[in-house]
Amino acid sequence: MAEQHKPSVEQLGIDTGELEWRRSGAGGDQIEVAFTGGSQPPGRTAGEWVLMRTRPRAGPVLVFTPFEWECFLDGIKNGEFDDARP
Repeated sequence: MAEQHKPSVEQLGIDTGELEWRRSGAGGDQIEVAFTGGSQPPGRTAGEWVLMRTRPRAGPVLVFTPFEWECFLDGIKNGEFDDARP
């Protein structure tokens, strides 16, 4: 069986300028998150993507499945990233 790769925003055909982005806070560096249905590859249904980007927009838009997003949020709540420093 061939390895499946998660699509990029470009492959999904999502116009990030049309999305409602939620900010992590006010002020300087922060993250923004959008929940979208967008165009879906075979086997996916609408509403199955969570997008995250940094602000200011210096890097790529990251694509998460709902399961990955829930795992990420659980990690934050459980302190898994408390010692993460640049």
